[in-house]
This record gives sequence, C-alpha cells and structure tokens, in this order.
Amino acid sequence: MKRIICDVEKCLGCRTCQIACAVEHSQSKDLSKAIHESPLPGYRVMVEYVENMPVPLQCRHCEDAPCVRVCPTHCLEKEQGGNGVVRAHREKCIGCTWCVLVCPFGAVRMRPMDRAIFKCDLCEERQATGKGPACVDACPTKALRYVEVEEETQDKRRRVIREFLLAQPRAGRLPPFGPADGAERPTSGAR
Repeated sequence: MKRIICDVEKCLGCRTCQIACAVEHSQSKDLSKAIHESPLPGYRVMVEYVENMPVPLQCRHCEDAPCVRVCPTHCLEKEQGGNGVVRAHREKCIGCTWCVLVCPFGAVRMRPMDRAIFKCDLCEERQATGKGPACVDACPTKALRYVEVEEETQDKRRRVIREFLLAQPRAGRLPPFGPADGAERPTSGAR
C-alpha cells in the first residue's frame, strides 16, 4: 500500500504541491490556461502551518475510512486491494458535508461552486501512465514522497535504532554475531 508522506524538515511551504495538484485536476492540464477555467480547478493538498512549520496535508486513504462509513449516498468508496484508494464519485454527492466533519485530517473539502466534495485521488490517471502523484513530482525539495508504507516504517525503525546505537558508548560491546577475529565469546561462567 503506497501513500504520500512528507518530510516536514524539508518542506519550505512554497505551495508548489498545491499548484501542481490544481493544474493536474484542471480541464486543460496547463497552468496558463487553468487559471482562466470556470470553475477554477481546486487543489486537493493543503499546506497548513503548525507552530510556524509548513505541513502538506492530503487524504490519507484510511484503512477504515470514517468518511466512507458516514456517507449516506455512497459517494465515497474504498477500493478493495491495490492501494486502497478512497474514491469520490462527485455526481452522487448531496452536499451533506458529513465526510468533511468526520475526516480526522481535514482533508475532505466542499467546493462552494458546485456543492460537491473533492479530495486527493492519488492522481490515479497519472499513475496509469507511469507517473507519480503531481504534488510529489512537483516538490522542489523532495519533501513529498510516494512510498510503500511498510518500507517507510521499516526505514524509520532502522534510523531510530541507528541513532540510538550511535549515542551509546562503544567500549566493551561485542559485535552481534561474535568477535571479528573469529574468537569465541566468553561465557558468563568463564574466568
């Protein structure tokens, strides 16, 4: 299961991800033309500031998505298998905003011009052509990445363990599989 993740240490708050998202979801797919479209294309990633730190937020495509459970018209549905994308069928939306209210990330929004919800779709059309999500590809600092969740958590565990081990004193510690010279480890009863 792949998700968009953000390294907040690298995020500049430039909002390039928002622009790329809006252009990708425009009719023309061209910035100079998209700004003249009606309705204006909307972005599905929002850069929010938390204690002066920019954080790009978009739909997390939750495993047990509260927006899907609460939707009375089944406008929102969770793909089974694959990447588990939460899809919005905007033509079914009645504008009740229940999904907006229950989203724990504030990632589902209502478009005032057509009273229908819109949210991140992981740029499925782009992915079908071998490209990544528009926000990820556009990020100038590579703060946004589209990765396998398990791979990322495994990498994170390794980083934490490495940092912990580097902070520990090295004296008296043996390598995990025995001394480098091939000598046997001393047993607790050896004198």
